[in-house]
Amino acid sequence: MQKMYKIIRIMNNICFNIKRIRNQRGYSQEFMANRLNISQASYTRIENQEIKLTIDRLQQIADILETDISAFLDSSKLNIQNQTNNEGAYANGYVENLYIENKETLKKLIQVQENEIAHLKTEIKFLQTMIKTD
Repeated sequence: MQKMYKIIRIMNNICFNIKRIRNQRGYSQEFMANRLNISQASYTRIENQEIKLTIDRLQQIADILETDISAFLDSSKLNIQNQTNNEGAYANGYVENLYIENKETLKKLIQVQENEIAHLKTEIKFLQTMIKTD
């Protein structure tokens, strides 16, 4: 269950960050849809996690937004507001939802991130040896 919650959070982060970065760039959903050769309604469904998001589609979105896929994984910029309704029930400021078909996409994204981390570790070791030899 804990792993599933983590996957849900990752998908929420991805979709939230796509929308956040799109808004920062001043791009409309219609602009994004046109660049992706899909309808505006289909693009809205991507941001709302209503359709499967493939790695290829995620890369296309990253290219249009001129960013790296890893920017979509960044959860440090999420601004979640806690709220209380009139009946006193407690809720998060956004609804967490995940469509199971995105699980494979998440696994691929996690693998990409792990590969990048491994590459950076190798690069750090190389740079450390360069510093020691100088």
